Amino acid sequence: MDEQRNYVQPLKVGLFAVEPIRRAGLHGILEEISGLQLIDFDMDGTFAGEPLDVVVISLMVPAEMLEAIERLRQNMPLARVIVMSEDGDEESVIAAISAGAKGYLQDNATAQDVERAVAVVASGSIWAPRRTLSILVDRMLEHGPLTARSAPQFTHREREVLQLLVSARSNREIAAALGIEVRTVKSYIGRMMRKVGVGNRIALSIHATRHALGTVPGDDS
Repeated sequence: MDEQRNYVQPLKVGLFAVEPIRRAGLHGILEEISGLQLIDFDMDGTFAGEPLDVVVISLMVPAEMLEAIERLRQNMPLARVIVMSEDGDEESVIAAISAGAKGYLQDNATAQDVERAVAVVASGSIWAPRRTLSILVDRMLEHGPLTARSAPQFTHREREVLQLLVSARSNREIAAALGIEVRTVKSYIGRMMRKVGVGNRIALSIHATRHALGTVPGDDS
């Protein structure tokens, strides 16, 4: 990997994989990262340990994905779930995130992808293909469940900034992608936060994905 992340505060990461070789692979990728505590668990049993921050599940059958996410959300509502599955089409990713997953990785993901997904999801953002994230944001902005009275009105440029923000881009990366200055990006983000009524960029990202995906109100995960 070209960069090594370290976590000052311990980050408890639960791992479940149907295939032992996949579980070993996930261990090999994540166990060298300082500050990560890896915990294996059984989906069929009751996890009796301390609450987990992130859960990575690798399934052989994509059809089991939504049921597994639902069970995890019921048993560990504060854990952020990352799904690994062989089916990576847009609707499958949208279905997984709509069910409550915070990240989606295909089975052919690289070690760097896995590491970055854990970091992004742990920070409170969503990890999924950028095109899919753009579709989710568009659905929220155009057909979201917000009422006409409470729905904020975003300009075309604000939508572009929001799409990149949800995909965990930094201000500098957003500026480079859109060909604008970093201070202009900060201005757009500040304006959107005021429109939505939140105090930081992570809250803005979570608000966007919640209203696009129907996440249960009151869940701070």
